[in-house]
Amino acid sequence: MKTYMANAQTVERKWFVIDAKGQRLGRLSTEVATLLRGKHKPTFTPHVDCGDYVIVINASSIELTGNKWEDKKYYSHSQYPGSLKVTKAETLLEKHPERLIEYAVKGMLPKGKLGRQMFKKLFVYASEDHPHQAQKPEALGLKG
Repeated sequence: MKTYMANAQTVERKWFVIDAKGQRLGRLSTEVATLLRGKHKPTFTPHVDCGDYVIVINASSIELTGNKWEDKKYYSHSQYPGSLKVTKAETLLEKHPERLIEYAVKGMLPKGKLGRQMFKKLFVYASEDHPHQAQKPEALGLKG
C-alpha cells in the first residue's frame, strides 16, 4: 500500500466562520491555526498547503485571562537605533482588534513560504459583518 500525498490539485477547501465573542485568545488561535494548516483532515500532508479558509468575526470581543491586558506586550523594531516600539495588548485591542488574533495565529503557523501562503487564508473582522457571504461559510462553534 502506498502512502497518500496530497498536492495542490487534489486539495478541497472549505470556508469556516468562527465567532470570537467570549473566546480566549490562545484557545481560539490554536483552532484557527489547525484549520488553516489542514491538520483536521485525514489527507494532511506537512509540505502542502491543504488547509481551509477561516473567517473570524467579533475580534473586538476576544478575552485574555489574568493581567495579560496590561502585561502582554507586542514589539516592533525598524532596525534603526532607538526605534523599538512597545504596544500593550489593551492598546492594540482599542486601535486594531484584528491584529491580536492575526499575531497569535501567525506565530503558530510554519515559518517561510508555506506559512505565508496559509496565513493568506485567514480573514479577521472586528465586528459581525464580513464580505464573504458568497462563499457560504459554515459556522464553526468552539468550546469555551
